[in-house]
Amino acid sequence: MKPRNVLLICSDEHARSALGCYGHPVARTPVLDQLAGTGVRFTRAYTPSPICIPARASLATGTQVHENRCWSSAEPYHGQLESWMHRLRGQDHAVVSIGKLHFRSGADDNGFSEEIAPMYLANDGKGWPQGLLRSPMTDFPDAADMAIEIGSGDTSYTDYDREITDEACRWLRHYPKKISNKPWCLFASFVSPHFPLQAPEKFYSLYEGSKLPAMIGRGERERPPHPIVDQMARFWNYDDYFDEETRDIARRGYFGLCSFLDDNIRQVMMALEDSGAAQDTVVIYISDHGEMLGNHGFWAKSVMYEDSVGVPLIMTGPGIAHGVNDTPVSLTDIAATVEDITGALAGKPQGAWQSHSLQQVIDQPMDDRFIFSEYHDGGSPTGFFMIRQGAWKYVYYAGGHPVQLFNLDDDPDELNDLGEAARFEDKAAELHGLLTEILDPEEVNRRAFADQAAVIEKFGGVDKVRGMPSFNHTPIGS
Repeated sequence: MKPRNVLLICSDEHARSALGCYGHPVARTPVLDQLAGTGVRFTRAYTPSPICIPARASLATGTQVHENRCWSSAEPYHGQLESWMHRLRGQDHAVVSIGKLHFRSGADDNGFSEEIAPMYLANDGKGWPQGLLRSPMTDFPDAADMAIEIGSGDTSYTDYDREITDEACRWLRHYPKKISNKPWCLFASFVSPHFPLQAPEKFYSLYEGSKLPAMIGRGERERPPHPIVDQMARFWNYDDYFDEETRDIARRGYFGLCSFLDDNIRQVMMALEDSGAAQDTVVIYISDHGEMLGNHGFWAKSVMYEDSVGVPLIMTGPGIAHGVNDTPVSLTDIAATVEDITGALAGKPQGAWQSHSLQQVIDQPMDDRFIFSEYHDGGSPTGFFMIRQGAWKYVYYAGGHPVQLFNLDDDPDELNDLGEAARFEDKAAELHGLLTEILDPEEVNRRAFADQAAVIEKFGGVDKVRGMPSFNHTPIGS
C-alpha cells in the first residue's frame, strides 16, 4: 500500500457496545457509524489493560503492560521505552498530539514532534498512588463523586474536548499543506465519554425520551460470584451512591457524551476534508478502555467484563477494504499499524499477541489469533490476566483464586461463569496454555508488587501515600 497519513482519534472510556455501528439500540453516533460503514469495524478489539495509564503506555510502545512495567495509575509512560512516535519522528515524519496523553509530563521525551493542549498525570506526574496500596487494601472514598456530577450541563472535560477539537481543526486546516516530504500522523485524543457523566444539553436531550436497555447482571446476586471480582466491587463501590433515578440520569449523561464526542469528531473530519489531505489519510478510531455503566454492579472500568476491556476500533481511508473483521485485535496493534501505513520501518512481531499491522489482519483475517489483557492497579489484591480466542474468554487470577471462563457466543452478557465446571476443564487448560506462552502469571504478579512497593517507598511510605491528593478523574490543568 502506498504510504499515507494517519489521523488517529482516541477517546477515553468508550465502551465498544456504546455505538450505533456496534449494535446499540439507543446510542446516536452517526459520524462514527459512517466511518465504520466506509471502512472496517473490528468486533473483537481489546485494551491491553482496562485502566487509563497502563493502556496508554501500551498504546505508545506496542508492548504489553508486563513488558513496559507501567503497571498502574502511578507508573506512567515517560519515554523509558521507544514508542512508535519516536520511530516515526526519527524517520522525519511529523507526529503531533493534541489532547489527553496521560504520560508523566511534558518535560519527558514522549516521542512526539509537538504536544498541543496536552493532559499529563495529576500530582506533578505522580498520578494516583493510593491505588498501589493493595496489600492490605485501602479504600476509595472518591467513588461517591460519580453520582453527583451527572445529567445535563458543561464540565471542565467538555470544555477541554472543545479545545481539543478547535486545535485539531486548526492543525488540519494549516499544517498538512506545509508537510510534503513524508506522511504525517496526528493523534487527536479526547476525554469524552469519561465521567463526569454530564453532557451538554444539546446532546443530553437526545436521550430524554429514549428507553435505555436494562443493565446487565447488577448486584452480587446476579453477577457470577468470584472472590476477587466481589472484592473489587466493594472497593469500586460507585453503585452504592446511586438510586434508580440517578442511575438513569447518569446513563443518559454517558450516552449524551458519546454523541458529544461524535459531534467533535464530525468537526475534525470536516477539517480533514478542508485540508485537501483526506484522499491520502487513513483515519483510525479507538478508545483506551470501556465503561461498565452499572452493568454487573460496576461503573467505570478495571474489570475484564466486555464493557470494560472491549474497545471500539474503526479504520477507514484509501486502501482500506470495507467490512467487518472478527479477528481479535489489541491497542498494542496500533504501533505496527501506524508504522505500516506511513511507510516507517518497524520490527516484525514474534508472537501472535504482539503488535501486528491491522492492514495485514484485514488482508488475511486470523480467526485463531488470541489477545491478552492484564490488570495490576487499584481495587485488586492480585494481578489478573485475560485471554480471548474465538468464542472464549479466560481470566486467570494470580494467587490460587478461581479462574473465570465465558463462552461469549452463547453468553454475551457473561452471566454464566464456566471456570469451575468440570466439563470445561480441557478448554480452560488450553487457554491457560496460551497465557503461559506469554508470561508466568505468578512471577509477573510478584514483579508488579515489587515495583509498586518501590514506588511507595520512593513517595515516602504508606502513610505519605495515603495523605497524597486523591481524585476520581484527572483534574484539568493539574
